[in-house]
Amino acid sequence: MKLLVATTLAFSLLTVPAEAATAPTIAWGPCSDQVLAAGGAQCGTLDVPMDPADPSSRSITLAVSRVQHKTAVSKGTVIAVADPYTGSGYQSSLLGARMAGGDSFDWVGFARRGQTPSVPALACTPPDHFAFNRPSYIATPITEPQWTARVKNYADACAANQPSLLEHMKTVDTAADMDLIRAAVGADRVSLFAQAYGTYTAEVYASRYSSRVQRMVLDTAIDPARVWYQAGNLDQDQPMQRDLELWFDFLASQDSVYHLGTTKAAVQQVWYDQLRKVSLEPADGVIGYSEWIDLFLFTAFTRQTWELLGGAFSNWVHNGDGATLRALFSQFYLVGADNTYGTLLAQMCTDAPWPASWTQWRNDTWSVFPQARDTAWGNTWFTAPCLYWHAKPGTPVAVGGTASTLLVTESLNVVASVDSSLEVRSRFPNSALVTVPGGISFANALTGNACVDGTIATFLAAGTLPTRKPGRQPDATC
Repeated sequence: MKLLVATTLAFSLLTVPAEAATAPTIAWGPCSDQVLAAGGAQCGTLDVPMDPADPSSRSITLAVSRVQHKTAVSKGTVIAVADPYTGSGYQSSLLGARMAGGDSFDWVGFARRGQTPSVPALACTPPDHFAFNRPSYIATPITEPQWTARVKNYADACAANQPSLLEHMKTVDTAADMDLIRAAVGADRVSLFAQAYGTYTAEVYASRYSSRVQRMVLDTAIDPARVWYQAGNLDQDQPMQRDLELWFDFLASQDSVYHLGTTKAAVQQVWYDQLRKVSLEPADGVIGYSEWIDLFLFTAFTRQTWELLGGAFSNWVHNGDGATLRALFSQFYLVGADNTYGTLLAQMCTDAPWPASWTQWRNDTWSVFPQARDTAWGNTWFTAPCLYWHAKPGTPVAVGGTASTLLVTESLNVVASVDSSLEVRSRFPNSALVTVPGGISFANALTGNACVDGTIATFLAAGTLPTRKPGRQPDATC
């Protein structure tokens, strides 16, 4: 690993581009986005080359926001690198308001290339890809060709709508955009606050532009050695099943509220009874097998949904309330789904090669299926457009460097395991890892855990890290 870090540092020194003779600028003004405006942010745009390797290439326009420091002197600039699965990151400049002392920094958020309101915004939109009543996720002689056609159609539609942009949606392209944002806000060095899939972007930036990073916070860090066929697909299947079943345990412990059974086994029996029921006759005419899985799988990603979706599950079982299931599904999945999903795939499908054989995909999915009955096939179909993606995959970045780095993660989150954070810790020797034992939520920093949030605040303000322990282990717990 020391050899890897040394190699990465040498590579970084060779690949950091020189500063442009004239730094780009952003004309800041009022925000039309009501959330940003209410948070006191300023908004602007920045033109960047579509192909970062060719500054003369066609320009695209990034939407950028900032919240300036409210203290007499700024402690520096923090670029927030959002999880692209949760949205564009345009509103991430507001994160500083959640942190003690956050108002002493200038916080910058940006809608990464392809994501609205940056221009052009990627749009794929096959008419039925996000529709209700999709085929069952589990592959059968009937559903497998149906899903194979659907994911191929989605990849084809993305290529038809934005063929040039798709060639420049890799993480290295976003990292280049970040460095232009850094220059445009007049910062020689910036700190990074990154969450979930956004942590890989921060890892790449800190590897390629190491001299421009002051401090880096990685919340739920992605293992750079496993992007993305493993990290964004197979590695998540069993953790998702595990955390879904933790929700079953919770429902059983609250049987006086939900009346679904007093043991996990009893709740699970009700679950599978209802899955069979909606497979034959979708709830409210639209919530079938796949929609049911998608909706209730939110409970595996964040503890905050357990009561809400527990109530929806119970109301369906006891009162036949399918309208609430439909409303929740529409709220969680259908608003902005195409742009968010398309841009996420555009990154994941091209950062590194994916298996070229559907036989391998199928066999790998069936191999994990016995331990991930409710999650394996849905996750495979979610990423399967990468099998047919038209843009060529790139070469994975050698991640590692000297950046002072704080890693935080909840030990049972499904997006990236503790071992993923330990791998990143090993590649950044000036780092420390804080875990939240038993926590299942991903990207959950700055949401009220005083220990985690205080550790982040102290680190960003003063650079203070928990004492690093020897070997491959977390350095502190919260």
